Amino acid sequence: MICSFRHGRPNRQGVRPSGQATCRVLKRSPEEVCDDHIREYFLHLKNDRRFANGSLRVSLAGIRFFYRNTCRREFPSLDLLRLQSINALPEVITIKQVHQIVDATTTLRMRTYFWTVYSLGLRLNEGLHLQVGDIDAARGLVHIHRGKGAKDRYITLPTSTLLMLREYWVTHRNKRWLFPADGRNHTLAKKGVSVAKTPMSEAAVQGAMKLITTKIDFGKKVSLHTLRHSYATHLLEAGVSLKFIQQALGHSSLQTTMIYLHLSETGEANARQVIEKIFVR
Repeated sequence: MICSFRHGRPNRQGVRPSGQATCRVLKRSPEEVCDDHIREYFLHLKNDRRFANGSLRVSLAGIRFFYRNTCRREFPSLDLLRLQSINALPEVITIKQVHQIVDATTTLRMRTYFWTVYSLGLRLNEGLHLQVGDIDAARGLVHIHRGKGAKDRYITLPTSTLLMLREYWVTHRNKRWLFPADGRNHTLAKKGVSVAKTPMSEAAVQGAMKLITTKIDFGKKVSLHTLRHSYATHLLEAGVSLKFIQQALGHSSLQTTMIYLHLSETGEANARQVIEKIFVR
């Protein structure tokens, strides 16, 4: 955005956008911006920075809000700009390919993290922020706190994931985090117990995934979010109901979950038995 990004949240690369940064592109203050500058800015985002439609839509909404509510100005371009809605289907990989990724990891923490994210259908940060107290081994459930939209949910915990989490946790014994930011050699540990105050970084897991998928070329772009899409698709193919998958993914609307119908028809099944069958290591 042009100015209201000053106190915005960091983007996926951890860079905090600012009004100053955007104004440097236009080389003028927000008060001096004209309609031609608005068009120039969006052409810059689309052609030079190659923003996806979703990112362009966020920028457009922010600039419209700023100039309609904060610094009121009339810009015809803001009324004329239209962004095409692209309903791209998510990339998914097979169960065998998921196992290839997990097996290719060189550290126990990344192997555990990748398998946990996949077998629970988690978003990247949901996996990073898992805490010891979130695991209910007796009931076979994981409590996901503060998911997208600040929504909590419970997810079925496969036995294989519980065992792997236990195996990894005893190597650091952090009292809070399942994936503490203490490095692969636990450099922040005292007497064998991790004292890290934060979970490991997004960059660490994204970098590990990039290294592995570069080495194992699946012929498609694979990211950590691909594991979440694959989780949903594999459950659907196995006959788990769409309603169960919606609840597991934390979708507010069933319409969002229905995107996975492009691969198979759903059916009713015993979700617990199917999950134990699929997520075996």
